[in-house]
Amino acid sequence: MARNVLFFLTDQHRTDTLGCYGNAAVRTPNLDALAAGGTRFDRCYTPSAICTPARASLLTGEAPFRHKLLANYERNVGYLEDLPDDQYTFSEDLAAAGYQLGLIGKWHVGTHRKASDFGFDGPDLPGWHNPVDHPDYLRYLDERGLPPYRISDEVRGTFPNGEPGNLLAATLHQPLEATFEHYLADRSIELLRSYAEDRSRPFFLATHFFGPHLPYVLPQEYREMYDPDDIELPASIAETFEGKPPVQRNYSAHWTFDTLSEQTSRELIAAYWGYVTLVDSQIGRVLDAARELELLDDAAVFFSADHGEFTGAHRLHDKGPAMYEDIYRIPGIVSIPDCVAGQSSDALVHLIDMTATVLELADLDPARAVDGTSLMPLLRGEDTRWREDLLAEFHGHHFPYPQRMLVTDRYKVVVNPDSVNELYDLQADPHELRNAYDDPALRDIRDDLLGRLYRQLRDRGDNFYHWMTSMYPVGDKSYDTSLSSFEGGTQL
Repeated sequence: MARNVLFFLTDQHRTDTLGCYGNAAVRTPNLDALAAGGTRFDRCYTPSAICTPARASLLTGEAPFRHKLLANYERNVGYLEDLPDDQYTFSEDLAAAGYQLGLIGKWHVGTHRKASDFGFDGPDLPGWHNPVDHPDYLRYLDERGLPPYRISDEVRGTFPNGEPGNLLAATLHQPLEATFEHYLADRSIELLRSYAEDRSRPFFLATHFFGPHLPYVLPQEYREMYDPDDIELPASIAETFEGKPPVQRNYSAHWTFDTLSEQTSRELIAAYWGYVTLVDSQIGRVLDAARELELLDDAAVFFSADHGEFTGAHRLHDKGPAMYEDIYRIPGIVSIPDCVAGQSSDALVHLIDMTATVLELADLDPARAVDGTSLMPLLRGEDTRWREDLLAEFHGHHFPYPQRMLVTDRYKVVVNPDSVNELYDLQADPHELRNAYDDPALRDIRDDLLGRLYRQLRDRGDNFYHWMTSMYPVGDKSYDTSLSSFEGGTQL
């Protein structure tokens, strides 16, 4: 029987801000309860730590190199801005199977083709952050007699050129009911009520919050919810960038970390935690409504994020050309009736696996998500063979910068074509402060990872492998790297 599906997606959300992932300070009761009733994936990753590529992968079931939406349009450097008309998306299969489809909140998968073009109900809400000037939001405020958006107490660093840096946080002068997060929850609840009127058809409803993405613009209650003096700064604030790609030092300067005091860094993390709690409360409202409408007992519920956030880790903010766990590891929680409750899994999974799982829950072919694998065996607690490593990719954000990453249960290798490569032992160095790429003791491990990465890129058709062919000891090669055949030499 095809399942109803509730899918919650946040933006730029660190895994370590959730109670169910071990944070004893941040209040996330609704997501903690969801994990208690389902499976918490402790090694869940994004295919790319940038909004548009990750969201397009969730929609299409394809890795970014395949669907080719490689950067956010606001920072686009010549990549595609919209999916082609013939691009497969999971929504087309669900619609053909009779599903009611809804998507409330952040889209960010293109400039011209909106969520409605892919069959989803809900207002089209463009952009990378809360579109507080959107007519539907303004109408929401007016109908309820709520005050308009207004902020003060802005927090910014200083750019290298001496100008004020990006907005990092501010106080929002609106009550909770007027926040964009509350508005999104209200619109989701309205769709739930409409779907409840036709129980002969299953539904898929996604609620995509724009937060806790910076800037952290919050009512004072949430901005001051957590005491900065109680915040322990990330251990990787000790980052020196020694032996690391120089772009990381430049990116730190762009995000003005060293122009901020330690106290300001604590205040920013405290505000970020407040944002997480705000989003959790609104997820709870949607789940409560589904429960009251008697839609929750047989529904599958997913929670994840498009990518993580630095919040000062490695002296960085936002996300970008550094494939650290802070931004590539994401929360992943799935709760499905008749599956195991309260379990955790250390299997290497990613967002595209969730696409495949949704298809299977709809009695459709999960293989249509070509770069994903259904999570159902893991959710049922079955003893199943799973992948031993996982790929991620990056193509640029503020500027073009290609990277590829392979992560295993313990190690991670990152290839940076125009810079130094990286190798991290996630067990001995969980904060990824020491680049062990040139460590003789790890050479065999490094070369094995490079070979595995090379072969997987080659086999899936990601032409990044061409660069690796002549540059690194990748083992067996499938073509003549030196082009000696043109000189009458022996071909490989």
